[in-house]
Amino acid sequence: MAVIKIDTTQYDAQLSEKEQRIRAQFQRFGVEQLEVFSSEPTNYRQRAEFRVWHDGDDLFHIMFDQQTKDKIRVDTFDPAAPLVGEIMQVMIENLKPCEILRRKLFQIDYLSTLSGEILVSLLYHKPLDDEWLNEIKALKEKLSSKYKIDFIGRARKQKEVLGDDFVTERLTVNGRELIYQQVENSFTQPNAKVNISMLEWAQNLCKPLKNDLLELYCGNGNFSIALAGSFNKVLATEISKSSVHSAQYNIAKNNVENLDIIRMSSEEFTQAMNGERTFSRLDGIDLKSYDCQTILVDPPRAGMDELTCDLVANYESIIYISCNPETLERDLDLLTRTHNVKRFAIFDQFPYTHHIESGVFLQRK
Repeated sequence: MAVIKIDTTQYDAQLSEKEQRIRAQFQRFGVEQLEVFSSEPTNYRQRAEFRVWHDGDDLFHIMFDQQTKDKIRVDTFDPAAPLVGEIMQVMIENLKPCEILRRKLFQIDYLSTLSGEILVSLLYHKPLDDEWLNEIKALKEKLSSKYKIDFIGRARKQKEVLGDDFVTERLTVNGRELIYQQVENSFTQPNAKVNISMLEWAQNLCKPLKNDLLELYCGNGNFSIALAGSFNKVLATEISKSSVHSAQYNIAKNNVENLDIIRMSSEEFTQAMNGERTFSRLDGIDLKSYDCQTILVDPPRAGMDELTCDLVANYESIIYISCNPETLERDLDLLTRTHNVKRFAIFDQFPYTHHIESGVFLQRK
């Protein structure tokens, strides 16, 4: 059996290396204290994707070595959440003897929750016909007696959903349960427990802040829903249709009444705020009715463009969540012309990798 095993004795050392690297990189911004939030050393990933290898009658998950590109057989995977690890083995046991389900299968994706739900996506190099549908329905019925499990089959220009195409996560954040719909193929934080640490850190930051909050790049409402209770009103923007749909679902599920989410890119919203363009998507939204003194941004790895940085700099308080220290450093060069860094945190979303999530709190000079 091929096991992707983690040497957990190295966890503290790898986190310390990240802390020292980030501290050195951002020292020039006056970062006096770095707040460090660790991960579980194993079983921390709620999402996992594997290619599938066929070897005669055998069938197994594989990964590719990033340096050599050699394939690595994966039967058990220490980083995976316990439910993902269990279902990985269940799927192989059930796919191996079923020619209809295994033929032309090239990838399996797993999306799970702390609340015990899992969605399995099967990707194929063949059309999915009625025979396939009958077999996957039978497998779902068989496994549903033990698991809260749904399936998606994907082929060229084809998507078959058996159940829901999302899972519902329930996170306890500072003593309150928050509900989040997480849709297949949409962005969600992969390390749910570290996500809780991020949300609690942001909530504690916002306790003394007043007035309204603006959030750019809000995704499925991960931060805006958790922070809505700290502000009079919250206005959030997101460009992805599926993420906006999930955010609206999450607003209703969490009974949040002071949050509006609009489908716009940060660039479009900057144009609207500067009076350069009008958008029908803003019909019914009176931007002038908001007294936003705090802005939260959680941009993609590319960071923010210069015009968005200029917009962000207009706010009294800035919360910047970053998945890329290089673009964060670049953007802070602009933002620290007008603001001081007051708090800086790192969140170990991706243990044993070079990646680190950061949170920075800035206030106007």
